[in-house]
Amino acid sequence: MKERIKSQVRRWRRDYTFKTIIAAVLSFCITVMFALYNGYIGIISGSVWHGSICVYYLFLVFIRGLILLSERRCSALDEPAAGKLRRRTFIYTGVVLMLMHAALCVPISLMVLDRAPVNVGLIPSIAMAAYTTYKVIAAEINMRKARRNRNVLVRELRLLTFIEALVSVLTLQNTLIAVNGGGEDMLALTSVTSAGILVLIIVSSIVSFCRGLKEM
Repeated sequence: MKERIKSQVRRWRRDYTFKTIIAAVLSFCITVMFALYNGYIGIISGSVWHGSICVYYLFLVFIRGLILLSERRCSALDEPAAGKLRRRTFIYTGVVLMLMHAALCVPISLMVLDRAPVNVGLIPSIAMAAYTTYKVIAAEINMRKARRNRNVLVRELRLLTFIEALVSVLTLQNTLIAVNGGGEDMLALTSVTSAGILVLIIVSSIVSFCRGLKEM
């Protein structure tokens, strides 16, 4: 058992695809919990914010789950069959990804209008800022590394992590404004930054999708 663990650790260090899959599995489990939590709060409190963010998490769960399932199936197939399955999964999840972006407009609009509930103080918000900064930097580094990977689904998993990081920036912005007592004068600023980040998310997805189609 000990040797098997060591073997998996060595593989995790050497194999970028394996490392990405492991990270995606952990993110999948965490996202499921976030979706269930926000869905529960949304139902019992009638919160549009929690309901809309639950929909966003459900899209993430669906896309990640489908990619992980496809990769699991690919491991038992020969290269031509695996490539065909990856192409089909990539196209299907790419379409679902665009639907997720459309659903994301609702929670972003609520944050811009200051209708997203904030229940943290100054110190937790500072800690959130530090973690979000790390998350964005790590996601960007992994996006750059993934560009050299020939597996389109591995690149898509890293794209999902990058999108999550950008959504975290929006949430952080809303939290910091609420904690510091932002007023009406912040509406124009949050509108511009939120629109800019949403455009970045959509453009990143389209570029990744078009590149994948071109390669296939």
